[in-house]
Amino acid sequence: MDTRNTVVGALLNFKGVWAAMEPAMQREPHHRPPVYPVLYIKPANTWCGAHDAIVLPPEVDAVEVGATLGIVIGRTASRIAAAQALAHVAGYAIVNDVTVPHTSVLRPPMKHKCRDSFCPIGPMVAAALVPDPDALVIRAWVNGELRLHNSTANLMRGVARLIADVSEFMSLREGDILLVGVPENPPLAHAGDEVAIEIEGLGRLENPVTREEAAA
Repeated sequence: MDTRNTVVGALLNFKGVWAAMEPAMQREPHHRPPVYPVLYIKPANTWCGAHDAIVLPPEVDAVEVGATLGIVIGRTASRIAAAQALAHVAGYAIVNDVTVPHTSVLRPPMKHKCRDSFCPIGPMVAAALVPDPDALVIRAWVNGELRLHNSTANLMRGVARLIADVSEFMSLREGDILLVGVPENPPLAHAGDEVAIEIEGLGRLENPVTREEAAA
């Protein structure tokens, strides 16, 4: 990826996550669920590829495996309607939105999501080869054990709607990646573990987990 691009993630976009967090949305300081997508970024220091190590800082014992679908933008999307959104998509990629476990999830948790190596990205599959991005099975394994099974059919905002809602207030440019969100109950991975994510039609993304000292 070009460092001039941006990887943008969406919080609270799986129905299971929304249901679990909705009571907290009604309490102070929020008082109501968010109307617009709750977003954060995965800056260039987080990006890595298949088989690259996910590196745990010394103070981190475990990370959440953030199995998610990455929407790769093919041409600038700015204030577009949902009906036109998919025409702006070049393709899709498996992404591991690695996160340090935390309790505050109603505000973008940048400190927990933006560590070095915390965003492995798989190869892009052309949009023409993905007939329905809102019906893709997502699976994640830790050390060969299936730990997560979900589907993009459970998104609060489907792919087209998410692109439209985000592009209403920020332009998405060619090469940018928009993450649809992480399902509820993401599995934990520790140093020494092997993590794998599969998304139907997109293949498999594998990464080892190691400690900063070992990586150095």
